[in-house]
Amino acid sequence: MDHSQDRVHEPARLEIEDDLYGLDPDFVHAVEDALEKGDAEAAAALTDPLHYSDAADLLERLSPEDRVRLVEVLRADFEPEILTELDESVRDEVIEALGFADLATAISELDSDDAVWLVSQLDEDERNRVLDALGSEDRAIVVQGLSYPEYSAGRMMQRELVAVPAYWTVGETIDYLRASTTIPEDFYDLYVVDPRHRPIGKIGLAKLVRSKRPVRLREIMDAESVIVPVAADQEEVAFLFRQHDLVSAPVADGAGRLVGVITVDDVVDVIDEEAADDMLRLAGVPDTDLYRAVKDTVRARIPWLLVNMGTAIVASSVIGLFEATLEKIVALAVLMPIVAGLGGNAGTQTLAVAVRGLATKELDSDNALRIIGKEILVGAINGLVLACLIGPIAWAWFDMPLVGVVIAAAVVFNLLVAGLMGSLIPLTLEKFDVDPAVASSIFLTMCTDSLGFFAFLGLATLFLL
Repeated sequence: MDHSQDRVHEPARLEIEDDLYGLDPDFVHAVEDALEKGDAEAAAALTDPLHYSDAADLLERLSPEDRVRLVEVLRADFEPEILTELDESVRDEVIEALGFADLATAISELDSDDAVWLVSQLDEDERNRVLDALGSEDRAIVVQGLSYPEYSAGRMMQRELVAVPAYWTVGETIDYLRASTTIPEDFYDLYVVDPRHRPIGKIGLAKLVRSKRPVRLREIMDAESVIVPVAADQEEVAFLFRQHDLVSAPVADGAGRLVGVITVDDVVDVIDEEAADDMLRLAGVPDTDLYRAVKDTVRARIPWLLVNMGTAIVASSVIGLFEATLEKIVALAVLMPIVAGLGGNAGTQTLAVAVRGLATKELDSDNALRIIGKEILVGAINGLVLACLIGPIAWAWFDMPLVGVVIAAAVVFNLLVAGLMGSLIPLTLEKFDVDPAVASSIFLTMCTDSLGFFAFLGLATLFLL
């Protein structure tokens, strides 16, 4: 076996026992040294074998100055797909270094779905300049793609596909595929269309090549294939692919005509993007900002911190209601964080499950009451278990039996609240068309802190004073 291809990629590859992907830090340092010395030939020799995603990773790791130098090294053979893999802030720097003429050339070489996505990431002035630099055919495709709603199937789909009539034979179809110069480089399915260009079935490439030449396509096509509306949300598309184990799916416009195809590689990107987005929003971060300037990162994060400060003030005002109780029994101030911490963590567990359930369609109005009831019961059982542990500890700690009883009761109550609110808040936000991943955690923290403090200090006031 010839291993020369493997040897070409070896400098940029991590050892297999360390990881299966990524760039070797020594390789990155070697590229940096070559760039700083101005040795473009050495830098090119190192980077030429890289896959475009590794090249994008390399660009992200470099300093802004080395980034510009590397763009110059790659310019002659710059792979357009690199732009689709870059972080937003880094991509802006690379585009500026490339210039709009080379950017337009790169966009024209991309698959139509990637071209539409990349142009959509530009600001209005940049977008217009790039569109003006594109050829008429490419410009028409991009403009049409941009006319569809953001995060829709129309934005995701690629226009390059194989559509064939039902009356063709397998032999005619294979001959067409061999002779055509317009079919996509990579495809999984052929779409069978009627005279109005509406999809009526699909045929997997493997099934086609295994069939006899005289067989008509209508005899071997899958007539029950899923058809995606052009305006469908990308999350709905990802759900369809997951539910039906699809590799590709046709996209139809309002008249039912075949206008594009969505492939599983794009759906994987959507699933990854949505998962990352939900994770970041649960933490109050609107977007990943590893490569953003400090001022932009501050501007993005401060609004949620301000909201969080407001909810913290609400919780503090509850504590203020029991100022006299805290002055007389200092032990309560020591134990308060336990009540809030347990409630917050239990609520976060429930919240994560609920948000995930809503995203995967496993939680909806039909089973909401059952799920809420289950989470309340889980909260009650967990609360009782923890109460049996923390009550005796508090009793022994402060030599006050009633303090142990009060904190035990408060923990049970707060975990009940956590189970209820952790499932109810995201369901309520979903009902009002608000993304549950965006605001759930802040409201949950306010509820568990405020009600937990109120229960703990209220019971203390009632039984200890």
